[in-house]
Amino acid sequence: MEARQTLSSSPTTPSFQPTLTNSDSHSTLCVGISADEIALYDRQIRLWGMKAQEKIRNANILLIRMKALANEIAKNLVLAGIHSLTIIDHETVNESDLGAQFFISESDVGKNRASASAPHIRKLNSRVNVYVDERNIAHLNAEYYEAFDVVICTDLGPDLLNAINMATRLNRKSFYAAGVHGFYGFIFTDLIQHDFVVERERSNKATVTGSETRTRSVIDVKEKTENGKNYELVTKREIYSTWLTASEKAGLPAEFMKRKNRLRAVTPILSCLKALWDFTQATGGEIPKTSQDLIMFTTLATQKHKNLGLPDETLRAEVLRRFLQNINCEIAPVTAVLGGQLAQDVINVLGARLQPIQNMVIFDGFSMAAPVYALHLESAFDEELANIPINNNPPKNRPVALRSRANSPPLDVKKA
Repeated sequence: MEARQTLSSSPTTPSFQPTLTNSDSHSTLCVGISADEIALYDRQIRLWGMKAQEKIRNANILLIRMKALANEIAKNLVLAGIHSLTIIDHETVNESDLGAQFFISESDVGKNRASASAPHIRKLNSRVNVYVDERNIAHLNAEYYEAFDVVICTDLGPDLLNAINMATRLNRKSFYAAGVHGFYGFIFTDLIQHDFVVERERSNKATVTGSETRTRSVIDVKEKTENGKNYELVTKREIYSTWLTASEKAGLPAEFMKRKNRLRAVTPILSCLKALWDFTQATGGEIPKTSQDLIMFTTLATQKHKNLGLPDETLRAEVLRRFLQNINCEIAPVTAVLGGQLAQDVINVLGARLQPIQNMVIFDGFSMAAPVYALHLESAFDEELANIPINNNPPKNRPVALRSRANSPPLDVKKA
């Protein structure tokens, strides 16, 4: 793919290549947290510990497309104290962006959306490096993602999500995708393989290593005694599927198919979202508008519902109508809920302390429910993962704020 459109520079936001000096106290090479940071992040450190906070403050995160959902994600991650946030968006602010986005104002109409948002994001936490990239993410190759620990896509189409997910897998990076449609939304995660530690009081029944679910296993158990109490440190491992598998190929877990009441409880919004993703792929990114579009969407949703094994009566005409009315709308309370949930999961993943999302959250603002579904292929799950190219020896962190790539053109970004 052709890439690298050079950004224009200005006196206020000069084009630059991020570098690291020995005085950069927030570099990825820095060990230990300063007294000022301990005071600033005291509540967080009490919640998830010093080691987890160190991992968080060393994280470089890429946030793609700066709309209302990304506003919420950026706010939460910057306040948590990550090392750097790069926001990439080639689009400009328009009047429709002013409804639910709080990092822009009417005076920003016509400006690049990422550049307009960045100064306000940086004000939230001056310790976090905020970078802007005004290029089109679709024009960048897989090497671009090597610099980041976590890649978060918001409000993108399924084809682009699939391409970015493949690139993050090649670089062995954590991948998140999320989107909102009015009162509805979703979060998808592909962490490839993620280990995390659960600390709990030891019970009479010892925890043993081995499989817990189709995707999760216990790989190590340690014990410790503290203040006269016995604890277990249980290391678990989750295995993930790709966006392509979850959004197109996978069905519900086998345990759902065994109980009709569980199938009836599955939100029909899952079928609607799958239908919308198929529709946008078939129409080159369009959304349903005409009467013919509505017929096509209804047919797709009905077929997706059937493929999932869900009862016909749960996909009512009212559900379809309401979903269609919400497509491409931004509602601040919904973006706040989804953005907060996604950012919290990123923090959990960086700290490796709690169970992460596995792997698809579907949010329904009318019922205020956000169930999580593990969408994987029942057959050949391990084979699918094994066949995806993965760099088993990813490059170590290099001494630059955003790690450079020796064999690729310079990364042109701007610091807010």
